[in-house]
Amino acid sequence: MFQIGPYRIDSQVVLAPMAGVTDQPFRKLCRKLGAGLVVSEMVTSDTRLWNSRKSQYRLNHAGEEEPRSIQIAGGDPQVIAEAARMNVERGAQIIDINMGCPAKKVCNKAAGSALLQDEPLVLEILKAAVAAVDVPVTLKIRTGWSPENRNAETIARMAEDVGIQALAIHGRTRACGYRGDAEYDTIARVRNSIEIPLFANGDITSARKAKEVLDCTGADAVMIGRAAQGNPWIFREINHFLQHGTELPKPTSEVVKTTLLNHLAALHEFYGEYMGVRIARKHVGWYLHHQPNGVSFRARFNKLESAVEQVAAIEHYFSAAHSSSTAA
Repeated sequence: MFQIGPYRIDSQVVLAPMAGVTDQPFRKLCRKLGAGLVVSEMVTSDTRLWNSRKSQYRLNHAGEEEPRSIQIAGGDPQVIAEAARMNVERGAQIIDINMGCPAKKVCNKAAGSALLQDEPLVLEILKAAVAAVDVPVTLKIRTGWSPENRNAETIARMAEDVGIQALAIHGRTRACGYRGDAEYDTIARVRNSIEIPLFANGDITSARKAKEVLDCTGADAVMIGRAAQGNPWIFREINHFLQHGTELPKPTSEVVKTTLLNHLAALHEFYGEYMGVRIARKHVGWYLHHQPNGVSFRARFNKLESAVEQVAAIEHYFSAAHSSSTAA
């Protein structure tokens, strides 16, 4: 479908990096269900902070399929270069630079999408990262800092010129956050400005919408973020629609149950019981948000303190749901 350095990606669907979401268990699940490329949670470029428990989990890519793409964030060219080198030493095969995160705690440190205000600094960061490693470097941006200051085309051409090998664009400015409609027209203009692989991101919530976005932007792939939370099947659904032009049926209750239980087991194993139980709560909330009685179940589920209790609760929830549907 498209190439990033030596890696051929055979799907037009990419998992977006999301802090607190795209950990190793979730990346593996999305890859299994059809994501052609998955990108890690954002890791700080300040390697002095890598000894924290959070960073240790985010830097763990043991047993993952190739290519392993690791996203780093920061605002100092040499610090980012060193972080890129150290990530490659730890097994990273693609380095992704974050210039798209709109979160205040990131932007306030002159990182993420805040960097889009300073084009000379963007250039220095990208040059330093590309020069530091012998693996592909990719970039994620927004359309600009604000509606009055859109510079995605300028940044995109700059990135291609210095050797960035793929670009993802969230179709909003930093000031817009997640409000308003995604600017697919801006992404289309960027497509006409560069030749490297381009990923369109923002408001892609279904297979049909993915096809529409690919058609109107000319992007090589769509990047799926929030729409994958609690719905990892979206990758399989998009792949199927792009190949066959038909929509897959939504997963059955049994498939949701099996996938959720496997996801819980992976979280408990990866993080250990104490953290795994707590991280599982938000994922269960996403999975069951639109299921019958899902909201009330989540309130009870969030009070459970052990892996065994969580598994039993999920089993009971789906058993009760099945009994209700049979009785109806």
